[in-house]
Amino acid sequence: MAEAADFQGTSASPARRWLRRTGALLAGAPLLAGLLQLPAAAPAQAASADTVSVSLDSLSPSAPTDGDTLTVSGTVTNTGKQTVTDAHVDLRLGSPLTTRSAIDSVSRHSDDLQYGTGTPVDSKYEEKFDKLAPGVAEHFSIAVPVDKLDLGEDGVYPVGVALSGQTSAQPWEQVLGIQRTFLPWQPSDADTKTKTTFLWPLLSTVHMTARTGPGELQTPVFLDDDLAKDFAPGGRLARMVELGKDLDVTWVIDPDLLASADYMVKGYRLQGPDGTSTPGPRDHQALAKQWLADLQKAVAGKEVVALPFADPDLASLAHIGTSVTGSLSHLKDATDVAASTVQTVLHVTPSTDFAWPVEGAVDPSIIKVATSAGADRVIARSDSLQETAGLSYTPSAARPIGGGTTAVVADSRLSTAFEDDLTQAGSATLAVQEFLAQSLEVNAQSDTQRSIVVAPQRMPSGSQAQAMAAAVKTLQTGTWSQAQDLTAAAKAKPDPNATTRIPSTSVYPSSLRRQELPRTAFEQIARTQDKLDNFQVILTDPSRVVTPFGRAINRGMSTSWRGHGSEAESYRGDVEAWLDELADQVKLIDKSETKLSGRSATIPVTVQNNLVQPVSHLVLRLTSTMPTRLKIGGKAYYEQPVEVSGGHSQSVKFTTSANANGRVGVIAQLFTEDGQEYGDPVSFDVKVTEVTPTVMLVIGGGVLLLVLAGFRMYTQRKRAAARQAEEDGPDATGEDTPDEPGNPDAPGDRLPEESDAPSGEDDPDQPSDPAPDTASESADPSATGERVDR
Repeated sequence: MAEAADFQGTSASPARRWLRRTGALLAGAPLLAGLLQLPAAAPAQAASADTVSVSLDSLSPSAPTDGDTLTVSGTVTNTGKQTVTDAHVDLRLGSPLTTRSAIDSVSRHSDDLQYGTGTPVDSKYEEKFDKLAPGVAEHFSIAVPVDKLDLGEDGVYPVGVALSGQTSAQPWEQVLGIQRTFLPWQPSDADTKTKTTFLWPLLSTVHMTARTGPGELQTPVFLDDDLAKDFAPGGRLARMVELGKDLDVTWVIDPDLLASADYMVKGYRLQGPDGTSTPGPRDHQALAKQWLADLQKAVAGKEVVALPFADPDLASLAHIGTSVTGSLSHLKDATDVAASTVQTVLHVTPSTDFAWPVEGAVDPSIIKVATSAGADRVIARSDSLQETAGLSYTPSAARPIGGGTTAVVADSRLSTAFEDDLTQAGSATLAVQEFLAQSLEVNAQSDTQRSIVVAPQRMPSGSQAQAMAAAVKTLQTGTWSQAQDLTAAAKAKPDPNATTRIPSTSVYPSSLRRQELPRTAFEQIARTQDKLDNFQVILTDPSRVVTPFGRAINRGMSTSWRGHGSEAESYRGDVEAWLDELADQVKLIDKSETKLSGRSATIPVTVQNNLVQPVSHLVLRLTSTMPTRLKIGGKAYYEQPVEVSGGHSQSVKFTTSANANGRVGVIAQLFTEDGQEYGDPVSFDVKVTEVTPTVMLVIGGGVLLLVLAGFRMYTQRKRAAARQAEEDGPDATGEDTPDEPGNPDAPGDRLPEESDAPSGEDDPDQPSDPAPDTASESADPSATGERVDR
């Protein structure tokens, strides 16, 4: 802690000089001397609470060399209640820092007055203010030739920007505010340069749903239009591309982001709150198109690493997902589709050999899952894979950890340097200077060339990306580092003294574990996959469903859901609900009670397909709940294959046979060809009103008896009539009565010309109502010579 001692000693010297002068004047007055020791303590008290805030907005150049002029600018703000007079801002230097931990210490006390203020640079390089009123901010800018800083050996120098002045309550000059940072000093090329790999992550949150717009075009539906803001000039992703195009970095890309941008270019829709969707603005399509064009140029000739599609949460999979059957298959699928997506959109061949757990935290289960999909290199971080051999230097990133797997261990200090809020220029400047200081100190640790990897946060903000770019540019033009891509770093010769022992699961950070996806998430994903498998087998073009839903399932386990549990649950629920809705477009139409009025009849069952594509490989089964009374196709149940065109219905007819009257329940159910139930069954009643064979026999016998009885009566009457005719022969006298006509029915009484005429038809003397001529009509005896039929 030599630099701390140097800072502290310099800070205390003005107070001690003032105390010595006061003590000499009052040596003969002990009481007064004792009282006057209070002012002597006053500067220390003032130093313990800074009353002026110092912001260091820029330091240029970040890593100066001989002949440069160091320009430092910023603002000072009086945060106290009293006006500061005789104020001036100057630069102060401390002794070179010789360890990375010393840099950490200075950074933690960057504005602590008790930590020391360093040695002031020549007083002519300062800016003065007559006074600083409370709450008022004043800008300052100090330019100092580097050769006036009296920098000695190469290394990292702590530099402070201090404001000194006095107040009415404390009328002596004192440091009232300070801001410390670092000045890397390596004016000439180092004998050995560190090979530095800087990952440039291009990832985003989930934006696409599984839903598509109406019709056959399958226009994708987006959750929101936030990507358009990120693609617009000044947007986060636009700045990442603009800043990264001139940097020697390795691009780490989530293929889902590329796919989302590509869909936006072709046309997209935005999901509404009521489940409807509206077309995305055309000017946003143009933004996505321009962003992709800029990205294609930026990555040309650079290494591109493709993460598995949608950046699945490897730690959640390892700790929770593996207990749910089928979860790991989604990681393999996401890895397989990654390369093709990047090639299609960016026209470059990416590397898919790398897995990147959250914050580089690893344990044996994470390593196992990360490599299960084919990646043999895992990006870890040194605060997880910590050194145990007490090395005095930072070893190279590559570590063989067994099984043909390499852990590429990113440096934790460098990787986390830009995670704070860097929207203010002051905080961004401090982040850049600390990053450069750590990088230079790593290089100074050993004469052996090493490969160092920097893996920053997954989704840097625009201001964070700006600071990252500034740091990388300084490294590229600096004297102690040279760029290297990630694959080369992974292949570099490993340090035999570096640790290769993966930490146990028990030491995995609890803060990260609390953000993992719950078991219910993986159970829902598995349930959705089962439904998708059952649905796709009936489709003539499964890709129209499998592709969007497969990618949506990948998005459901994305790392970007960490810290957004309710949103993740809602997303997964919507994916499953939309799949249910699509699958329900192929269904059986409900039937009311069906009546059968005969021994056998045909029952139609209708299958409806509201999808835009035909369906096949379906079987419709009709089952009788009482096969002893009603059979389907001669059996308890009968099946028929089903094919239905898109947007149509198909009636399937089943032949039935009834054995008894009454109501019988019937169940219609669709099945896939592999025997899986599809959709909900439809139940209806069949009312049988036909007669049974026994009843038919009885009825037939009765009809036969009636026929026989009628025939018997007919023959009996014929016989009786014949006998009567035989008994009634011709009259004995053989003479006609002249006063009355003869019986017209008797042929012997008819005149030849009247034989065909009805009785009495032409006889004017024939009475209108002749006397009865049958025994049943009259009981009187027949007249002489009259012939009567009996």
